[in-house]
Amino acid sequence: MGAYILRRLLLMIPTLFGIMAISFAVIQFAPGGPVEQVIANLTGPGGGAGDRLGSGGGGDAGGGNFEMGSGGAGSSKYRGAQGLDPEFIAKLEKQFGFDKPPLERFGKMLWDYARFDFGDSYFRDISVVDLILEKMPVSISLGLWITLISYLISIPLGIRKAVRDGSAFDVWTSGIVIVAYAIPGFLFAILLMVLFAGGSFYDWFPLRGLVSDNWRELSWPQRILDYFWHLALPLTAMSLSAFATTTLLTKNSFLDEIRKQYVVTARAKGLSERQVLYGHVFRNAMLIVIAGFPGAFISAFFTGSLLIENIFSLDGLGLLGFRSIVERDYPVVFANLYIFSLIGLAVSLISDLTYTWIDPRIDFERRDV
Repeated sequence: MGAYILRRLLLMIPTLFGIMAISFAVIQFAPGGPVEQVIANLTGPGGGAGDRLGSGGGGDAGGGNFEMGSGGAGSSKYRGAQGLDPEFIAKLEKQFGFDKPPLERFGKMLWDYARFDFGDSYFRDISVVDLILEKMPVSISLGLWITLISYLISIPLGIRKAVRDGSAFDVWTSGIVIVAYAIPGFLFAILLMVLFAGGSFYDWFPLRGLVSDNWRELSWPQRILDYFWHLALPLTAMSLSAFATTTLLTKNSFLDEIRKQYVVTARAKGLSERQVLYGHVFRNAMLIVIAGFPGAFISAFFTGSLLIENIFSLDGLGLLGFRSIVERDYPVVFANLYIFSLIGLAVSLISDLTYTWIDPRIDFERRDV
């Protein structure tokens, strides 16, 4: 097992390299980079966006306030840069690090990321690490609770459906699960807002934020209640379709195991149905469910809450990643990609190790036949 873990850890290096290389190459051909973003703000309506530059750019040079020159226009490789001083454009490129060749920039990025040095945001006066940590509580709350809720609902429901396969309970619950899965979460979130968050009906739940403004003044029991009071609607909207796949996967996995010969043998020995189900079937049937856990967790934790965060004004990692892509804040984009790819690979390895813990018969070591 030690050799297997070592191989998996070593394979993470080329995997991360490939992810970052492909993403970096795609970015080189994407229009509207950070330099263009600044130029658009300077030359567009309500320009004078030089203030944004004063927030410590993420390039090799530190941030500085630049004044927009008007001489020596000439042609420029940047759209909308006509009429701007070429020296000013050169300063912008140096600030964002675009005065260096792409391969040199990519190599520097890999070296910095290997030391977990992610630099500063282009357009926010804060380091990337601090920015991610600032948004983390929202994503942890949504991802952790929705994963727990979905598995606590899905596994018992899937087992019950497998035991009562073909019954009225199985048919009706399948219909409810499929309909719930088909309803877009963001539409259900809007419905919940209209009904229970001060829309046209009731004003029972808060509309924005993870906690109230006076949260620090509350006692610990009141803080816990306030926290879940704010999470009630977002979690309800996200959980509508979260448990459908796991429920059906659990049911089908249990059905496959129930029909196998060892179950017939266990029943013939006089074991009760509960002993057969939870003493023999459960361990084998849950393997395939565990296989889907890393993907479900990563999806809920990092990507599945973008629209919900936006609707309920929850400033988490999903919303941060989306805004960073729109604003071309590349240090934040690449840092998110690097960190969460690394976490995804680590969680996948942990999932494989969990296989061996649940069923010692599974061995990932390579054997000579």
